[in-house]
Amino acid sequence: MCGIAGIYKFNSTSVTQYELKKMTDVITHRGPDGEGHWVNSVGNVGFGHRRLSIIDLSENAKQPMHYANGRYTITYNGEIYNYVELKEELVRKGYDFKSNSDTEVLLALYHLKKENCLSDLDGMFAFAIWDEHEKTLFCARDRFGEKPFHYYHDEARFVFGSEIKQFWETDIEKRVDQEKLLQYAQTGIIDDPKNITATYFKNIKQLDSAHYLLIDSNKQLTVKQYWDINLNVPKFKGTIDQAAEKFLQLFTESIRLRLRSDVPVGSSLSGGLDSSSIVLLIDALKGKELKQHTFSARFKDFAKDEGVHIEAVVKACKNLEVHYTWPDKEYFEKVFDKVTYYQDEPYGSASMVAQYAVMELAKQNNVTVLLDGQGADEQLGGYFFFYHTYLHQLFYSNSSLYDSEYAAYTKLHQQSTPYCSVTDSETLRMKFGRYRRRILKGEMPYKNQLNINFKNSTTQTGLKELLRYGDRNSMAHSVEVRLPFLSHKLVEFIFSLPEEFKLHQGWTKFVLRKAMDGILPKSICWRVDKIGYEPPQKNWIQSEKFSVEIERASKILNMPRMNEVDAKNVFTKEWRLLMASKFI
Repeated sequence: MCGIAGIYKFNSTSVTQYELKKMTDVITHRGPDGEGHWVNSVGNVGFGHRRLSIIDLSENAKQPMHYANGRYTITYNGEIYNYVELKEELVRKGYDFKSNSDTEVLLALYHLKKENCLSDLDGMFAFAIWDEHEKTLFCARDRFGEKPFHYYHDEARFVFGSEIKQFWETDIEKRVDQEKLLQYAQTGIIDDPKNITATYFKNIKQLDSAHYLLIDSNKQLTVKQYWDINLNVPKFKGTIDQAAEKFLQLFTESIRLRLRSDVPVGSSLSGGLDSSSIVLLIDALKGKELKQHTFSARFKDFAKDEGVHIEAVVKACKNLEVHYTWPDKEYFEKVFDKVTYYQDEPYGSASMVAQYAVMELAKQNNVTVLLDGQGADEQLGGYFFFYHTYLHQLFYSNSSLYDSEYAAYTKLHQQSTPYCSVTDSETLRMKFGRYRRRILKGEMPYKNQLNINFKNSTTQTGLKELLRYGDRNSMAHSVEVRLPFLSHKLVEFIFSLPEEFKLHQGWTKFVLRKAMDGILPKSICWRVDKIGYEPPQKNWIQSEKFSVEIERASKILNMPRMNEVDAKNVFTKEWRLLMASKFI
């Protein structure tokens, strides 16, 4: 895990080490263990790197790294979890290696396969490779966007970096996208799925996840997608028990690979289903030989504190030490500006400050790598709005599952869905019969709407924002976060499952619950409520300091503050105004 920077000048001016060093100095937090800078012999291409040593701590693994007698040079941020297996395959093909790093494996694989190497990688990454022979710059980002890659491009140069703040260390003008900022303040929409490469700065873009970028020898830039979730794959034909068994196998293997490290590895633990599953499986894999350290945020005198669930997981483990941080209003006021600085762009809620505190706690305990549960909700229907979509889909497609699923959902959650109730089901069946016929003929998309929503949440919205927050919060403390639910093999299997294996009889993430039944405590595995990572935001932002900033943003953006009539949503809007005040 590291921070990267690069400059490719298309005209006669040269890249300097000074330019690169300024770009890497501002991201020292991403790589406190070393730095490196390189400019090619012509002087038109230069790379910078900040190193966080995790795999192969020796100087042999330092970057920028060169390969094939200097033909290729790479600056790389991330981890290739299956690098051991890839290296063995490359050795059989005659390749030799001077280090034990995954960086050198990536270079050798690129030498062998060029852009096709990306399909072999199980990992998170953002990297750039300069080919001195072909005079090409190849840049790529992992399938889900765990690692960031931002860039600036005009007729004179191409500049890239891990974080947006790096560009302000060059002569690139800082141009806030006021229209995008206003849209966020008004609606709460952080990223526009119709323009996913945009940032909150007009002249800075991000390379989309599962894409690569190539600048050829004629200095022409092209961007191509190399992977996508296929919704038309043949559906899994086995039973739910067989699916749960396969899921557990893939999930466990993903965790095993993500435990590879030459530095201490721990886990974040929220008390929810996803992080608890990871912690229990690590305990099963490593409990006899390794004490696992977990890190959790707790909130005093707050109804949604997850302490009782965290303690249930701790008691179920054989060899675990739990560490708590207790962020409060005073802590929030102390670190809010820091968190915002590291994030570079608006973020969704105060939960990101709680996450920042967890990463800080891991750093204080000398744990450099944390496994975390991001990515399960988006694929497996962990949010309740997915169940509402599912019921809607069953109803409009005239599915025989509708009545039993609706009844089970309302009984389990003791609420009726806002879309339709038992009393009006027959009326709606008659009224919307024509829509059902069009859906069944394929004329309307609702027949597969749930899977479309799963895919969009995983690859376009929702998860991408969370991954960005997690990267910035963890790297602010030089901590690497790894996500077992985002193994592409596991993801592809999940999307091959029938929808009723994910949402079933009122339960969200059903196949995960089935897989973990007997491993997790019942109180966690079959827990009905979902808290999320929720701190007492309402209390935290009520202060004179923040009120002044909110009022200032309200006037500049011409958005009046809410009154008591709007009390239900007041603190989400106040948060958006507070965020906007930092970027106006």
